Order: sequence, then C-alpha cells, then structure tokens
Amino acid sequence: MTTAAPATENDDDAVGTLVGDPPPARWTRLALTALLVGTATFWTIGLSQNGWGNSFYAAAVQAGTQSWKAFLFGSSDAANTITVDKPPASLWVMEVSTRLFGVNSWAVLLPQVLLGVASVALVYASVRRTFGPGAGLVAGALLALTPVATLMFRYDNPDALLVFLMVAAVWALLRGIESGRTRWVVLCGAMLGLGFLTKQLQVMLIVPGLAIAYAVAAPPRLGTRLLQLSAGLAVSVVAAGWWVALVELWPRADRPYIGGSSDNSFLQLTLGYNGLGRILGGGAGGGGGLPIPPAGGGPGGPEGPPMFGSSGITRMFSTASGTQISWLLPAALVLLVAGLVLCGRAARTDLTRASYIAWGGWLLVTGLVFSFMSGIFHDYYTVALAPAVAAVVGMGSAHLWRHRDKRWVTTLLAVIVAVTAGWAWVLLGRAPDFVPALRWIVVTLGAVSTLGLLVGAVRPGVTIAARDLTTWAAGVAVAAALAGPMAFCIHTVGTAHTGPIVVAGPSTGGGLPEPPGGGHLPGQGKPSEQVTGLLTADAENYTWVAAAIGSMEASGYQLATGDSVMPIGGFAGADPAPTLQQFQEYVEAGRIHSFLESPHPGMPDFRTESGAQSESSQIGDWVKEHYTATTVDGVMLYDLTVIAN
Repeated sequence: MTTAAPATENDDDAVGTLVGDPPPARWTRLALTALLVGTATFWTIGLSQNGWGNSFYAAAVQAGTQSWKAFLFGSSDAANTITVDKPPASLWVMEVSTRLFGVNSWAVLLPQVLLGVASVALVYASVRRTFGPGAGLVAGALLALTPVATLMFRYDNPDALLVFLMVAAVWALLRGIESGRTRWVVLCGAMLGLGFLTKQLQVMLIVPGLAIAYAVAAPPRLGTRLLQLSAGLAVSVVAAGWWVALVELWPRADRPYIGGSSDNSFLQLTLGYNGLGRILGGGAGGGGGLPIPPAGGGPGGPEGPPMFGSSGITRMFSTASGTQISWLLPAALVLLVAGLVLCGRAARTDLTRASYIAWGGWLLVTGLVFSFMSGIFHDYYTVALAPAVAAVVGMGSAHLWRHRDKRWVTTLLAVIVAVTAGWAWVLLGRAPDFVPALRWIVVTLGAVSTLGLLVGAVRPGVTIAARDLTTWAAGVAVAAALAGPMAFCIHTVGTAHTGPIVVAGPSTGGGLPEPPGGGHLPGQGKPSEQVTGLLTADAENYTWVAAAIGSMEASGYQLATGDSVMPIGGFAGADPAPTLQQFQEYVEAGRIHSFLESPHPGMPDFRTESGAQSESSQIGDWVKEHYTATTVDGVMLYDLTVIAN
C-alpha cells in the first residue's frame, strides 16, 4: 500500500499517512471542537421558530408517542388509518426524543440538529484519515455552511437521518478499504439498509461509487473483495428486510394502509410512487401519494408545476436549486477530475484515489439522477449532495495545494477560484435585494485571489515572497468562496420555515407560488382555539375527533388537539384509504365526531383527466349530502353525529 507524506503537528498541509490513525495534534482537537460546537450552536439558534416544521411528519411523531403500532408502522394518526408515504426510521428517532421529553417543537427538531453535527464529524473523520486534518476541517465546515444543509438539519423531514446514514456508510467503507476487514463492509451495508428504511431507494444512489471504490482499491484478492461486498449487500438486505417482511406479512386488516401505494403494499410504494414514479414521472410503476404529471409536461406548462420543475443537466444550477447546493459544485467537479489526474499511476490500493471514487461516485450519480428525474422533485432534495460536494472540495483543494509547486496546479487553482467567485456573483444576483454589496465583495475577493495565485504560478515556490503571496491568495479565496453560502445560511437560521416545501436563503423567485386567492398551503397555519375546543369536546368518546381530506390538512388539527384526526386519502388525499364504505361504517358506529372541509386549496389533482373520482372526493360529497355544515372561524365543520333532515 502506498502512503503520502505523513502529517505532523506543524504541517497544516500534510496529507497524512494512508495507514494507521495517528493521534491528532492539539490544534486539530481544538479546531474540531470549535467546528462541532459552533455548528450545533448555529443550527439551534431560533430553532423553535420553525414550530412543528413539516406537520405531516410531526403529526406522525405525535401518533407514535400514543400508539406502539403507530410507532412501528409510521402511522399518521394513533388510530392507525394510514401511514406516511415513507418508511418510519426517521420517525423513530424523533419519537424516542418525544417519548423522553414530551411532544414539542424542540423534542422533534433537535434530533435533526444532532444528526447534522454527527454528519459534519463523520465527513471530517473520513477526509482526515487520507488527506489530513486541515482537509477534514475544510470539508466539515463546508457541509455546515451549505445553505440546504443548514435548512434540513433543522427540519423534521427524513433527509437529516438519510444524509447521516449515507455519510456513515462512506466512512465505514473507506475504513474497510484501508484495512481490508470485512466488518467495515458489513457496517457499511447496515447503514445502507437503515437508509432504505429512511427514504427507500434514494440511499442506493451512493452504492455504485462505494462498490467500485472497494472493488478497485481494497487490499484483499479480487475474489475476497467480491465476497466481502456480497456480505455487505446481504447485511443491508437484512437491516431493511425485517421491517419490509413484517409489513407485507402482517394481516392488512390489522395494520394501517401503506400511504402512497395504490394497493396497500410497501413493495409497490417502493417501486411505484417512491421509485419509478419519481424518476420517470407519469405515474410510472403506479402508486398513490401526490399525483404525478406525465414526464415532460403537466399543469403549469411544458416544465410542469414548481414542485416538479424542469429536468435537465442544468437543474442543479437552476433558480432555486442553485442557491441551495451549487455554490461550490463547479469547483467540486473540477477538483474531482484534477485529483484523479494527480493520482496518476498510483498503486491499486491507493486510498487517495479510492476516496475520490467513493465521494465522486456519490456526487456524480446523485447529481445526474436528480437532474434528469421527471417525477416529483423538491429543491431541498439537494441536501443529499451536500456531503459529497463538501468532501470533494476539501480533499481536492488540499491535494492540489500540496502540489502547488507545479505551475499547472496553481493555475488551475486560480481558475477554480475565479469560476467559484463568478458563480457566486450569479447566485447572489438571483436575490438582488439581499445584501446587494455582497456580490461586489465576493467578486472583488475572487479577483484579488485569482491574481495572487496566477502571479504565484509564474515562479511557484521559488522565493519566500512567492510562497507567502500564494498563501495569502488562498486565504482570500476561502473568504470569497464562503461569503455567499454563509450569508444564505445566516438568513436561513433567522427565518421561520414551515410546511411541506421549504427552501434555504432569501427568495430567488423560484419555488412554489402563493395559492390562488391568497391563503396558505395545507399543513401551514394553526387552528383557532374555538375550532380546537369544539374538536376536543368529549374526545374520549370517539376514535377520531375529526376527519379531513389529506394528511397535510388533518395534521394541523391533530397537533393542536392532541387527539387522532383521520387523514382521508393520505398525504394529498389521493390514496384509497379509507374507502367510502369504510368511512360510512365508522360514522355509523359513532367513531368519528366531525368532518372538516379545508378553507384553502390543497395539492392540485393532475389525474382528473382519467375521469375516476377518488375515494376522498366521494367521501366529501357523501358528507355534504347527508350532514349540515357549520362555519367556525372560516372552517366548514360537519357534525357526523347529527344527520341533516
């Protein structure tokens, strides 16, 4: 196995040994502590202003604290009508917290912050072992200062746990490449399996890079390497499969309906709505959940509505997604290629090249899938790219810096700085009213740094003055690269975020528009005390104190009352659960107190051209035909215990 020059306490640039794990220097421990404590402190500032965050998941967390069956399956309500449209692993983390500390905003959101800090620590650890502590600190800091990471590690979507598990899988795999021991590959497989129980097939996007890196660079013979990878795959199947088997084998009449599926099957949800439907669009693979428009079209014109966006190679640089993730994406792509070139004809087991393959594979595969998927795509999905971008930039910048005595390397660094500053100018220009002077500061710092590096490239490292100039230019480059995303992170921390669709930073003109006629999206806003009081009256006499179409609508009432509210049709009201007949039986048995009609529009229905009326629409029509509405603070409330004359 080849090694790079060993790291020392006085050499911040050292790549470090590729074998072993020497104890960090004192400055490294202090810097790492400052990074992690600073990240945790920064991400917890104003955390409570986000309230429940995404009430869709917060309501499921509440349900899981009231019912162990809801905990196991990830039900939206404690009466186990229907599950959320994801596996429950991310809910389990929050439910453990809320069972310990009560159902409140902090108990729901703080675990996300802790997962984010742990992700920063693991990115540092993964990069440090091969590229040295300086590179690890840069990579960790870049992850902490990525706008979409700052957003999602303060939010209760599944993405925080998913990203942590993906980072943990890479960390374990790289340890396996270093040592050749099977246990690390097995641990990697376990992390991937848990990732599947968090957000299903998305975790598989990092597998190609990991598999190639291990197959190429691990020390054992090829046959042993393949057996080790097979063992990791088997463990991942077991880590995820126990829950999948339990759901599929459990009697369907005795468990909640699987939200997002068309036939109450988790496997169909995996391959349909959360699988082919996401990638190909047009309802590929079938499934329920949010109606998916045809690929390349749908309401809102040829690009579809904002929640789907325009697919293509430029999507990661588009109006909204670009400000979430792409600040350093051009730099990462260039550094990935340059780093692999610098590896040259290194030995097969070279950990430097293996690290580029693992992190670069994550970056390229995930980025391309996100760019070209034709189904539902939200800009906050790009948080799954953040660790890869941070790691590649941390690794690549340190690697190239060690070779700055080569003129082409220093010149390339200058080009990277110029491109990064120029792209920051473009991104900041998308929010022209947000700190207008920052654009000029960034581009000025970028120009100064670029010039300094180019001057240093003329006679690299020949004189002390040239070396000092290059060093100062590198410091200015860091300031230019971080100023824009840091400002967006600060804005994100200082702004409340709620609802199903959120973006980091100031408005750039992208994202979801205001609903027609004003109002707000389902899952936002809080029911009035008068409405809450009516729903909670005699709550102990009912299984559900109310029913509402869609989990996003029902969740707000459930969180306000603390009692089960039936989410008819799941997330967007499109799932066939309950059926009209089941609902009628529940009403006849006196199990539902009220029916709530939304005072504002919900998610649009893109499948009305089929002519089929959903179960939720039939239920709504039946209620309006047989019961009388009472308007309370703008909410249409039907008392299902009193039949209209």
